[in-house]
Amino acid sequence: MAALAPLPPLPPLPLQFKSIQHHLRTAQEHDKRDPVVAYYCRLYAMQTGMKIDSKTPECRKFLSKLMDQLEALKKQLGDNEAVTQEIVGCAHLENYALKMFLYADNEDRAGRFHKNMIKSFYTASLLIDVITVFGELTDENVKHRKYARWKATYIHNCLKNGETPQAGPVGIEEDNDVEENEDAGTASLPSQPPQPSSSAYDPSNMPSSSYAGIQIPPGAHAPANTPAEVPHSTGVASNTIQPTPQTIPAIDPALFNTVSQVNLWLTLKRRMELGRRYPTNTRGLC
Repeated sequence: MAALAPLPPLPPLPLQFKSIQHHLRTAQEHDKRDPVVAYYCRLYAMQTGMKIDSKTPECRKFLSKLMDQLEALKKQLGDNEAVTQEIVGCAHLENYALKMFLYADNEDRAGRFHKNMIKSFYTASLLIDVITVFGELTDENVKHRKYARWKATYIHNCLKNGETPQAGPVGIEEDNDVEENEDAGTASLPSQPPQPSSSAYDPSNMPSSSYAGIQIPPGAHAPANTPAEVPHSTGVASNTIQPTPQTIPAIDPALFNTVSQVNLWLTLKRRMELGRRYPTNTRGLC
């Protein structure tokens, strides 16, 4: 997948949006690694930010700039089915998160505790958050998120305190919350892909068409089934853009409840900009 062109910069993150800072960092880490993942991480951040605060000036400014990034990404990924078709996008994100979870889980069960596996557990939990842009999570995804987030905190705290973590599934301590532990989610993914080995994980080498063969090791946290394979081509057509008024709607949280509504807004905004540049073609665009 080709690397993205530089995106418009974001202003400083408002304090109100602290809860989405790690999702935005994950987006930046995947701009070159997997632009589709980067797109949906930003989409999740925007939807969540709209629910938190879309009124104060600094929040509105930040959300406006984040929308500019989403628009730039949409233009660059306009021919990618994982962006234009929700069923493909959801499967892509689910399988990517599961692949990362399985890498960390296998390292954990083998007793290989290190920062990269902690980062993988935590990032997998963040990506499962992002899946909510498509609707409610399945019970399996909820379990994976809870387990991955707890494991990241548990192993991080053990290593920090000079203790040896217990490998594999153990009882989850409900009062451990990785959201309160900045260190567990701040380590960067490797700048260079790890050398091939039974335990190496390289997101850039993940196959794009099928993960049907992935099996989750048995454990209290792991459901027996895995997400459906990513459809290479589906019969589901992307949503048809209906004729729209010749004004760009103001930012309103109600506009961003689904991926389809965000895509519609971006398409409308782009069409209106073209209409301003080329007034004689406005009729043909609508």
